[in-house]
Amino acid sequence: MALLDQDRLFPVEDKPRQIARALYETVADLPIISPHGHCDPQWFAENERFPNPSELFVTPDHYVFRMLVSQGVSMDDLGVPRADGSVGEADPRKIWRIFAEHFHLFRGTPSSLWLNHSFEHVFGLDIPFNTDTADAYYDHIEAKLAEDAFRPRALFESFGIECLATTEGALDDLKWHAQIRDSDWNGRVITTYRPDAVVDPEFEGFAENVEKFGALTGEDTATWSGYLNAHRLRRAFFKEHGATASDHGHATARTEALSRQDAEALFQKAIAGKCSKEEADAFRGQMLTEMARMSLDDGLTLQIHAGSVRNHSSKVLASHGRDKGFDIPSRTDYVHALRPLLSEVGMERDLNIILFTLDETVYGRELAPLAGAYPALRLGPPWWFFDSYEGIMRFREQTTETAGFYNTAGFNDDTRAFCSIPARHDVSRRSDCAYLATLVATGRLGESDAFEVAHDLTYRLAKEAYRL
Repeated sequence: MALLDQDRLFPVEDKPRQIARALYETVADLPIISPHGHCDPQWFAENERFPNPSELFVTPDHYVFRMLVSQGVSMDDLGVPRADGSVGEADPRKIWRIFAEHFHLFRGTPSSLWLNHSFEHVFGLDIPFNTDTADAYYDHIEAKLAEDAFRPRALFESFGIECLATTEGALDDLKWHAQIRDSDWNGRVITTYRPDAVVDPEFEGFAENVEKFGALTGEDTATWSGYLNAHRLRRAFFKEHGATASDHGHATARTEALSRQDAEALFQKAIAGKCSKEEADAFRGQMLTEMARMSLDDGLTLQIHAGSVRNHSSKVLASHGRDKGFDIPSRTDYVHALRPLLSEVGMERDLNIILFTLDETVYGRELAPLAGAYPALRLGPPWWFFDSYEGIMRFREQTTETAGFYNTAGFNDDTRAFCSIPARHDVSRRSDCAYLATLVATGRLGESDAFEVAHDLTYRLAKEAYRL
């Protein structure tokens, strides 16, 4: 029996459900554009088999292990690497059994849809996953992973991925991307410029990172002009490896438009380690404006992922490092925060700035009116905790009336979990079709227009927003 309902996420009423089905049929098999994510480029460079089911589904996916941790399962028991690179439980089958024992925790969550989609559509499993079937699941997936058809490049092709973007820090040598580029494989895997380690004075080792930045680029990064030139050189290097975007994960959406003299003075305080919290936030804000100016020169799309309180648990940060499920949404201002940047470049038609939020209260009040006015702005899709049917519907309902569809940037999956990519895009396609079907059924959108919009939301808008 199938793990998933073929009409999942469609409206329950007959007429809009029929319309949703018809819309979905036209977009279900369109190529996947995955313009922002965190998959490991080494997978595609080396094309080695994935080690085992646990390292494919559990240990790299903070959506999965954070839920188990919330119910008292330790990260060490799940094999999540510690900050020093060591691991606790090293037996992948034991980890898998813990995962199966706690799989009921995902009932009603988007993770349940993603996981069951992967189990059924990637690995051909059609019996429920639980403690009784855990070993059968493990053995089946392990046997599949030994086949050439389940190596990274083959899965990339079978998923129908047209382009996949990874995210690398400004100091990365991009050797895996170079290896992909120089191979005989035609899959398009590109990088994204993520300079947080050298633009955030509160990032651990910031001053040392800026010094390395200078050594890497041959610029004097002890000076403001040399520091900015280093960014320009690294952005060009990333573009040579396919980058079409930069990404900035700041606690706030604050931007600044300081004079050169004031920016230089603030930079000197930053590299001396003398910034207050307020000054560190101001420096990050100034760098968003500087990155936008650079985007006007080199064409990179600017992504602003604001509003996450990173590494909320200092204990987990110390024991297991960054990105371990303890990044928590926070209230975020966009209207006042973005004004300095938008005063500088907001009216530029050739600039693409994509805004993301973890604060849903700003959809209708702030983000939609901003994107509905400034030519440079686009709204990114629901992000992280809201990458779900409910999150997508809330986003469409609160932003469409003011910003329309064409001031949004399509969908991106933002994932480290490779096998969930087709599942996440399927949820997005179904959710958008359900929303469009309701508009058609209530006389707010013509049916022929809905088919065109469905195609654009699935494919065209992401390609255009990211210049792919």
